[in-house]
Amino acid sequence: MFRAIKNDWALFAGILMLVTAASLLTTLLTVRGAAVGFSTAQIGLIQAACPVGALLGSMYAPGLVGRVGHVRSFGALASVCSAAAVVHLMTDDPWAWGAMRFLAGLCFPGMFVIAESWLNAKADNRSRAGLLAIYFIATTSGNAMGPYFAGLPDADGTRLFGLASILISLCLVPLLVSRNPAPEIVGGERMPIRRFLQITPMAVVGVLLAGAITSTFQVALPLYGLRLGLDAASATQLLVIAALASAIAQFPIAWASDHTDRRLVVAAAALAGAVVCLLIATGLFAGVWVRLGVALAAAAFLPMYSLCAAHANDQLTPNQMVAASGTLVFTYNVGVIGGSFSGPSMIGVLGPHGFMLLLAALSTLMAALAIIRRRTTAAPLDTGRAHPVHPGAQAGVVMGEAAAEAAAATVAPEPEPAPAPA
Repeated sequence: MFRAIKNDWALFAGILMLVTAASLLTTLLTVRGAAVGFSTAQIGLIQAACPVGALLGSMYAPGLVGRVGHVRSFGALASVCSAAAVVHLMTDDPWAWGAMRFLAGLCFPGMFVIAESWLNAKADNRSRAGLLAIYFIATTSGNAMGPYFAGLPDADGTRLFGLASILISLCLVPLLVSRNPAPEIVGGERMPIRRFLQITPMAVVGVLLAGAITSTFQVALPLYGLRLGLDAASATQLLVIAALASAIAQFPIAWASDHTDRRLVVAAAALAGAVVCLLIATGLFAGVWVRLGVALAAAAFLPMYSLCAAHANDQLTPNQMVAASGTLVFTYNVGVIGGSFSGPSMIGVLGPHGFMLLLAALSTLMAALAIIRRRTTAAPLDTGRAHPVHPGAQAGVVMGEAAAEAAAATVAPEPEPAPAPA
């Protein structure tokens, strides 16, 4: 791992700045939107514009790279995204903010795909695990640093929107000055959703629900803190706590899922999260104890994406995994659209604890799905490892690691009857 840091520190620094800027913008738009008087529905619509753009961006980015190359594509996308961040300083019109959020959604997926393709191209069998570990640390750190910066004192948001623009611009530097040749991108391929559902309905619907749960949590949590009477710094601190708690929980949850039916772990985590959210909504976690409740809920909810991606890997052959990763990202973003809008809206309709009730309902659906699938289908006989990853990251690195592990298997099992879809 230390050799990977020494050799590729510039690439990881670029990824860290990119993730920090993305999480900073997400948190800042909720906090600043509330400060300038946007309604909860308006904040939800603004935030939902990003995953709508991401759905389109994930489709056109590979074609753009194929036409003009990695470096030019990354530079163009970063420039547009940096300009979009600055536009928020020029107007308080919610339609303009929504349009800029849509542009950011168009650009961020392509930037992640390009950065991760560089990372995958540098990985071999000896270095892949270390690179994946550092990638997880970089994305987790970025998702904690962004909300922390969003809570810094800044009366009109000038410095913070400027900081987001600077970070996006600076993340260009490591790739532009890199002496490593641009990798060949593998993109545009996506397994049809109907085919994916036939193979593993649990993974597809689970990723959809994971997207809704994660976006509800990340978009509405600062607004929830503000409605409880917290100042901006304390409200955004809840997201920092959530990011750190989920990072710690990823490893024991992933370990548990590697040693039993993953669907059982999904059901247990989802039910635990639902109970915590209901306890928060009823006031058991009040005052300073809200932070503990948020940490427990994040530890239960945010690893869901990793578990569902790992369950998908268990059902797929190595040559299906790359195509399936595109479908996972697409499905996840569909869920994010719903969660980004419904989270703030529930706060507007039912008050601050409305979004906790929404989280409890979504996680109960997740648990019910896992229990039903476990009762009706057997667990796969041969499984890989669940790799911790933050839900905001693209699936390419994780699926690439899983495909490499599967392809490296040297002993083929005896043919077994095909199991029912799980």
